[in-house]
Amino acid sequence: MAYEFTIMTQEQAENIAFNWHYEGEYSFYDMEADQEDLVEFLNPEERGNSTFAVTKEKALVAFISISKVADRTCEIGLGMRPDLTGKGYGAEFLSAGINFIQTDFKSKKITLSVATFNQRAIHLYRKVGFKDVETFMQDTNGSTYEFLRMEYKC
Repeated sequence: MAYEFTIMTQEQAENIAFNWHYEGEYSFYDMEADQEDLVEFLNPEERGNSTFAVTKEKALVAFISISKVADRTCEIGLGMRPDLTGKGYGAEFLSAGINFIQTDFKSKKITLSVATFNQRAIHLYRKVGFKDVETFMQDTNGSTYEFLRMEYKC
């Protein structure tokens, strides 16, 4: 069964924000880890029509936020339900996301940023075809972390 992408509801946003908790170093990605991100994620006006709930067989399995940053370039942020991470579902989900973006947003390039400690995600992104662009430091979650910007040319 295919992944379905629909504009995120408030109920789905609250479910992700308060119930999706990652283990160990990946708790960095808990929505509650950064109050500014949490407030933005929970605000329907901030999410607008650019944050999508991803379901498979009617179950919420992931989300993806898509921002147009330039002509035919989209910046994405994404997350998979914690109990599904590290089990080999990432490539299928990410490929479905890329197809959705190409079809609905007519993107020629997709960019994302990932914390450099998250080698599991970086490996997945490279496997699907994302290329490293640059590293940079960013203040988030109460400290400063190194991130890797990556891009995918459609």
